[in-house]
Amino acid sequence: MSQLYKSVTLSEEVMLLSLDDVSGVAKDRSSAGWAVAGGTLLELALRHRVAVTGGRPRVADDSPTGVPLLDERLSRLTDWAHRNRRGKVTDWLAKDQTTAVRATVRSLCEHGLVVEERHRTLGLFPVRRYPEADGSVERELRDRLARVVLEGARPDERTSALIALLQGARLHRITFPDVPRRRVEPRMAEIAEGQWAGASVRKAIRDMQAAMAAVTAATIASTVA
Repeated sequence: MSQLYKSVTLSEEVMLLSLDDVSGVAKDRSSAGWAVAGGTLLELALRHRVAVTGGRPRVADDSPTGVPLLDERLSRLTDWAHRNRRGKVTDWLAKDQTTAVRATVRSLCEHGLVVEERHRTLGLFPVRRYPEADGSVERELRDRLARVVLEGARPDERTSALIALLQGARLHRITFPDVPRRRVEPRMAEIAEGQWAGASVRKAIRDMQAAMAAVTAATIASTVA
């Protein structure tokens, strides 16, 4: 296991799964964006910085985590929660989705895992893409997910949390692009229940599952409409 694995956040793991290794284009962009924002919030909950009460995020501890990506999001959430005391998790995710994705991709660039490429479509419109620069962390991530989901290995708490995010956002295709959904969805749903995790982690996972279910349903509804 690489040393970098320990410093890569849940949101970065979702982003790595989403980005095409060669083209650098994000797959399932909308759902992955929600999962990236949700991953940051869940990570902060796992680190006991954030709690969810009655569907509302509450900053329990605003001390730095030591991870620049998380500390930036925590600062923004602290300010938002202070000004929106009745704001719900779904409200925060809707506000934070775009900036969370940008911050997460920037962090991956700083880690040296992806590289930013700038293009212009039709010679006019600037487009940024993020192809793979170092595939070691993603390979390790996909191997870990395969061991747990396809081979039945017991997940650790972080892997349970990641799978819960991916399941909640319906990102089965980017997680296992070559495996039929019917083969992976039941196992991912089972893991997402969090029976392997401690009580506080299970609660954080359940809270985020509820939020992800709400935003995913809203995304699907808007797409159909």
